[in-house]
Amino acid sequence: MLRLYTYFRSSAAYRVRIALNLKQLDYSAIPVHLVRAGGEQHDAVYSELNPQKLVPTLDTGDGLLTQSLAILEYLEEIAPEPRLLPADAMGRAQVRALALIVACEIHPLNNLRVLNYLRDELAIEKDQRDAWYRHWIELGLSAFEQLLTRTARGGSFCYGDAPTLADCCLVPQLFNARRLGCALDPYPNIRRIDAHCASLEAFQRAAPAAQADAEA
Repeated sequence: MLRLYTYFRSSAAYRVRIALNLKQLDYSAIPVHLVRAGGEQHDAVYSELNPQKLVPTLDTGDGLLTQSLAILEYLEEIAPEPRLLPADAMGRAQVRALALIVACEIHPLNNLRVLNYLRDELAIEKDQRDAWYRHWIELGLSAFEQLLTRTARGGSFCYGDAPTLADCCLVPQLFNARRLGCALDPYPNIRRIDAHCASLEAFQRAAPAAQADAEA
């Protein structure tokens, strides 16, 4: 069985949980608390599994995989149905572009270790850190919203009428955006897609509140 090292509130791990559920792949979740006692990701045992000291890590039984987008592509190869990438080359590129807006442009500037560095090394106050967080989310979501006019085509998801890697990345990012009080009114298509995803069991079971390590 696949073993996913995860943290309930990690958006990167959340992406992978969604994909595993969409593809109906059985896995066991192994929580790695990113905050308690300075962060369990820094423990020697976990650091050996993932030298970046990040989640997720996927133990496939044949080897260890890190980086959520690489894991999503791996799942697409070992379990091609249902597809999370369109059949045509242009569609695949468009979906990857949307996913990368989140995974490479928004999330890296706002992940926990960056926010901790702003706090601990640069002595940035919380209100300024929150403003930083919201700035990069809003910049990325604005572009995402505009690109949806090319890909969603009035469909229920980011690309037509089936969930893709883009939806796997978007939904966790909106969870984070809401936690930090980002205004989502300017993004009607994003909100529509997020609401539809929230109605589906695969997304519900992947949500932070549904995880065994979730905290009140």
